[in-house]
Amino acid sequence: MGEQKVTGIADEKQRQEFMRHLLHDVQALEHMIENDWFEKGITRIGAEQEMCLVNKHWKPASNAMEILDKMTDYPWLETELARFNLETTLTPREFKGTCLSDMEKELNMELGIIRKIAGELDTKVLLTGIMPTLRKFDLGMHNLTPKKRYKALMDAINSQLNGRSHELRLSGVDELLVNHDSPLIEACNTSFQVHLQVEPKDFVKMYNIAQALAGPIIAISANSPLLFGRRLWHETRIALFQQALDTRQMHEHLRERSPRVTFGNSWLKKSILEIYKEDIVRFRVLLSSDVEEDAFERIKNNKPPSLKALQVHNGTVYRWNRPCYGIGGGIPHLRIENRVLPSGPTVIDEVSNAAFWLGLMEGMADEYKDITQFMSFDDARDNFLKASRTGIDSKFTWLNDKKLSVVDLVLEELIPLARKGLKKRKVAKADIDRYMDVIEGRAKHHMNGARWQIRSFTRLKEQTNRDEALTALTAAIIENQEKEKPVHTWELPQLNDFQNYAPFQLVVDEFMQTDVSTVQKDDIIELAADMMDWQKTRYMPVEDGEGHLVGLITMHSLLKYVNQRGHEYLMNSPSAHVKDIMVEKPITVDPSTTITEALKLMNEHQIGCLPVVKDGELAGMITEMDFINITGRLMQHLAQNK
Repeated sequence: MGEQKVTGIADEKQRQEFMRHLLHDVQALEHMIENDWFEKGITRIGAEQEMCLVNKHWKPASNAMEILDKMTDYPWLETELARFNLETTLTPREFKGTCLSDMEKELNMELGIIRKIAGELDTKVLLTGIMPTLRKFDLGMHNLTPKKRYKALMDAINSQLNGRSHELRLSGVDELLVNHDSPLIEACNTSFQVHLQVEPKDFVKMYNIAQALAGPIIAISANSPLLFGRRLWHETRIALFQQALDTRQMHEHLRERSPRVTFGNSWLKKSILEIYKEDIVRFRVLLSSDVEEDAFERIKNNKPPSLKALQVHNGTVYRWNRPCYGIGGGIPHLRIENRVLPSGPTVIDEVSNAAFWLGLMEGMADEYKDITQFMSFDDARDNFLKASRTGIDSKFTWLNDKKLSVVDLVLEELIPLARKGLKKRKVAKADIDRYMDVIEGRAKHHMNGARWQIRSFTRLKEQTNRDEALTALTAAIIENQEKEKPVHTWELPQLNDFQNYAPFQLVVDEFMQTDVSTVQKDDIIELAADMMDWQKTRYMPVEDGEGHLVGLITMHSLLKYVNQRGHEYLMNSPSAHVKDIMVEKPITVDPSTTITEALKLMNEHQIGCLPVVKDGELAGMITEMDFINITGRLMQHLAQNK
């Protein structure tokens, strides 16, 4: 969950003082490693579960603080960045016996309690990498969880943007090109973070294995394919997280700069210290904290220091395999935190993902003394990016330059290796079979959460508008989660399988048409007429070269002009331009206008179309046909529920 008692950097004096503590922490850690201070002979595992909150209409429920107020007796529950997220921490347990099924039971117990309390507030819990029904306007600062740590982080990131907005550029089946004014867009992402304790002498070897495994692990577990109704990467979290927190600027030269969200730049060679030192070298301090202890004084008294400054800085550099330092029972230890795993689709899917990764970490450590001798770092990173983009459909460059599809790699090599690793740790056979059977089922059915969501949404979108398709999808995910069925056994959802769809709760942004053709005022009228005919539309927005709305052509204005001047004049006159017939100041709405307000406006002015404008720019269109379609679907729902 990260260090909570942090602040922004008020001035250079504070930055310098914090930096001094940070450098001392690195020196203290180096001393502890050299003098063998760390716990040995035992391996523990742990996890953190992030989740989304959904209201009765299947949209984000921004009531995390209210739920927490009702759950003060449960210390394992904490806030996350946005008001529509929560996070739980699972008990660290020794990696053996029934540890995995115990993790599953504990997680189901925690989720059961949260679901019960949340239900009292008409709220449901959703486990998924990105909530399908999240809207861009849900990610404004009004939804930032009211804690100093989060506000300090947002301010620190924004301060490094130098006035620019956060830009998202993603493409998959669809494409997303959009600016956003807040790094809170990172709150779209929810994950299931798994921790593995590692001894210092094994850290380099194990960390490199974790890097090599990142691609296959993402590919088989991907569960984040949708953002704002666009089908993007199978694990869109990966690109979204990097772009949301990316403060780098474009330059004419080719100097390389690393993003704060990173896979890394090379294999680890000597110790965990390389990572911490590189992160200090590459990334400026974003946050500070009141550091009361003297790390050297603690070392002098044979007491392990908390390394608070190092923990704070480590919490603002987001490696997908993150090194972690902790103290348990007065003894320091090191961990690798796997951050690539998405939340969901179900608890059994998540624990199966964890079991697969943990088993592979152990199995590959036995099989390969040095994984870097069998794979280049560039191939490991390339596999990671391929898996993020195309998930279970990817093809990798694997060990010894072997080319394998994800399914073949998982079935032929990785599942046997993971079973071997789990067996080495003396994990109960029933646990091994339970969780490896889920991974095998996914591979054999060629179906994980991402692929299920893409197929379901594509099918639903052919039957209705984007908003209802996303709503039906979200409802189906929650229903299947509560049945605790592995995702490869899920049926594709039917549009009429759910209730509580309330289209008149919508705002314009959720149902407007965004694929809008336009003309410019100096275009010839014949072009506008033909475009309207070809696309069977009665309205055509007029914009300038920068995308600002300057007018609107309606079929009525076009026919009126034809009647006055004649068809031949219209088609042959070089002086007949769009500006001659356009409505110069059409009535418009903002994306945040409610559907009810928009309908009232159209009725009052007797118009059949409303351009949607944000800061002068054309964002989309709504027409009377959009309302007819929504009303038709609503009548169907009412008829079915009689």
